[in-house]
Amino acid sequence: MSDAIKHECGIALVRLRKPLQYYIDKYGTPLYGIQRLYVLMEKQSNRGQDGAGVGNVKLDVPPGHRYISRYRSVENRPVVDIFSKINEKYKEVLRNNPDKFKNAQWLQENLAYSGEVWLGHLRYGTHGKNEIENCHPMLRQSNWRSRNMLVAGNFNMTNAEELFRKLIKLGQHPKDTGDTVTVMEKIGHFLDEENQRVFDRFKGIYENPALSDIIEDNMDLPRVLHRACRDFDGGYAMAGVTGFGAAFVVRDPAGIRPAYYWANDEVVIVASEKPAIKAAFNANYEDIKEVQPGNALIIDKHGEYNEFQIMKPLERKSCSFERIYFSRGSDPQIYEERKKLGQLLIPQILQEINYDLENTVFSYIPNTAESAFFGMVEGLEQYLADWRLKRITDGNLSSEEIKKVLSFRPRIEKLVSKDVKLRTFITNDDERDEMVSHVYEMTHEVIRKGIDTVVLIDDSIVRGTTLEKSILKMLDRLGPKKVIIVSSAPQIRYPDCYGIDMSKMKEFVAFRAMLELLRENGIEYLKQEVYAQSVGALQTDNAYDENFVKQLYDKFTDEEISQKIAQIVTPETMKAEVAMIYQTVENLHKACPGHLGDWYFTGNYPTRGGNRVVNRAFVNFMEGKLVRAY
Repeated sequence: MSDAIKHECGIALVRLRKPLQYYIDKYGTPLYGIQRLYVLMEKQSNRGQDGAGVGNVKLDVPPGHRYISRYRSVENRPVVDIFSKINEKYKEVLRNNPDKFKNAQWLQENLAYSGEVWLGHLRYGTHGKNEIENCHPMLRQSNWRSRNMLVAGNFNMTNAEELFRKLIKLGQHPKDTGDTVTVMEKIGHFLDEENQRVFDRFKGIYENPALSDIIEDNMDLPRVLHRACRDFDGGYAMAGVTGFGAAFVVRDPAGIRPAYYWANDEVVIVASEKPAIKAAFNANYEDIKEVQPGNALIIDKHGEYNEFQIMKPLERKSCSFERIYFSRGSDPQIYEERKKLGQLLIPQILQEINYDLENTVFSYIPNTAESAFFGMVEGLEQYLADWRLKRITDGNLSSEEIKKVLSFRPRIEKLVSKDVKLRTFITNDDERDEMVSHVYEMTHEVIRKGIDTVVLIDDSIVRGTTLEKSILKMLDRLGPKKVIIVSSAPQIRYPDCYGIDMSKMKEFVAFRAMLELLRENGIEYLKQEVYAQSVGALQTDNAYDENFVKQLYDKFTDEEISQKIAQIVTPETMKAEVAMIYQTVENLHKACPGHLGDWYFTGNYPTRGGNRVVNRAFVNFMEGKLVRAY
């Protein structure tokens, strides 16, 4: 999208199902698992560039040897930074002990990051500073192997404060109030209780150290996760590895956050996106499975795996933004869905240009909107096919006229491109706006001044500031009669609280448009009514039941808000007319039928905590508080 936002972390898990020596003998290197994890993480770099982390657990190493290792980084290219450090360890072995490089037992007793279980994470920080302490995996340590745990996740909890209070009630003393720490400690608490339950069951029958192995073999991880997750309200796909090598991936009951897995007799793989698994293992797409909402994929210490229902599934509300923008478009289903989003916009576009294709130029920005653009072009071609048939069958056309009808094509140009080498390093706001305009390059001499209309498709529009301060100004220099900005996503009206950094309502251009319409129509007093309702509900703990802000949007049609957005983003010096077209929610669901999570567009949150967040966000806006609502 032209307005950059932060979003959606990524997870990656590699479980080698055979001893390390097997991979050394078959693939000629002890780096098989490392290389596969690297590909999984690089192919998901779109999901997080603020930081990254890698954890590794060895199976069955003798006491006195390190069996858990972790690196985290917030360097410019964190994934490369981490794997360079790991690779350097192996280079040192080649330099100093080359005869040991392919000896699995020696490596696991002497070298970190030589274990069979790998957990990777890519971070886009929606909360907290960009510091290494905020990077996953988080590590919970104990001198008991079965009480150690690495946790990494793609999640946000709407009830982090409540979870924090519950930890205190349990007798814990959390070091932080953020949801990352509270989630890990919640799981850790019930992991400890499960350890104690199994210990009490078998003590007196087995003696230490054999009892430690018995505990690990008899721990009920589905039970641990059910007890830990039953209080969670949010979107999550969390992965964890215990100190003895059992691993899990648990997904929220509404299926908001994504998680996929693939397995053969050598590995079990988990990632946030299918294309990463495809790239790392050349897996067939039809063999890559989805962790079902409310379920956990459990991989035991022996490498056996299964899915278990942890929580009762809710109505499925998988994030539609995954399909519109966040996930890689190389996924065949996502690619087709994005094209469909563009195709479904054709009726609105044709109406806005008054069906004058001869004097209209179609283009797109940014590159992530390319698939929707292809779909839009296909939609135009379908319309033209019907138009040609009608023209030829309805009238007595000359050969020259028939030739002209058959040869007519929509005008498609690459009008806007981004100069990735140019960085907007100037901090002064006025000068930054000028520099931003130079990040984009325009194609000149393809627009007929004062005649042509430009239709520019974007995959979504959040704040509208990039349009207002750079793109529209530059397009106006080309001299079009009219500029139509088309969004393949509906109007973003409400904050997200499940993983995307969209929490302050005043930043949404649709929200600003609605406020302006309230003022123009003399009903601005409704803001105070909704504010009073929200404050009262928050004070009485009833804010979970209803999204009060929807009342304000209900006063206006989608078209009225789109028209007002067009006015807001139009620069004062703009000579060309500006219009806005947004995808309808109905068509969004047609294009992405398996991902009906649309709360940022409709205000229909998949969990009760979402209603509380939007009401709190509106109160913050009314009170001038520039803080997150969760």
